[in-house]
Amino acid sequence: MAEQNKTNTPEGGKTFTQEELEQIIGERLARERLKFEDYEDLKAKAAKFDEIEENSKSELQKAQESANSYKAELEKLKAANTVRDMRSKVAKEKEIPESLLTGNTEEECLSQAKALLDFAKGSHSAPSVPDGGEPNNPPSGKTRDQFADWIEQALN
Repeated sequence: MAEQNKTNTPEGGKTFTQEELEQIIGERLARERLKFEDYEDLKAKAAKFDEIEENSKSELQKAQESANSYKAELEKLKAANTVRDMRSKVAKEKEIPESLLTGNTEEECLSQAKALLDFAKGSHSAPSVPDGGEPNNPPSGKTRDQFADWIEQALN
């Protein structure tokens, strides 16, 4: 029966028996399996590489975030120094204490300085005291005794 299956076809092609076909396919599969014999090792190495790359990326991201944080802090310090220098300049020009200026721009500080100078030059003087500012009861005795008398009067 095996010989009957080995007949030539009219087109000149060869026919194979089931056993020959299984042998050919088996050999072909064995060759293919050899090609991918180290697939599991490569797969494990690729996973390890991906893990290392991910860890490195995280470290890089941490470094970038830290750098951005320092950059933002530096910008804030530069802005604060600029405002401080501007306030100092206006205070020197107008001859007023720098601590009285609170503006964040030169225009604001100049406006504040003008208002302070106007206030200082104006008719705003100390209020008058009707009795001339003299104490009603001139001090006598020790200060401690005076305080004790005052407390006693206040509590009674």
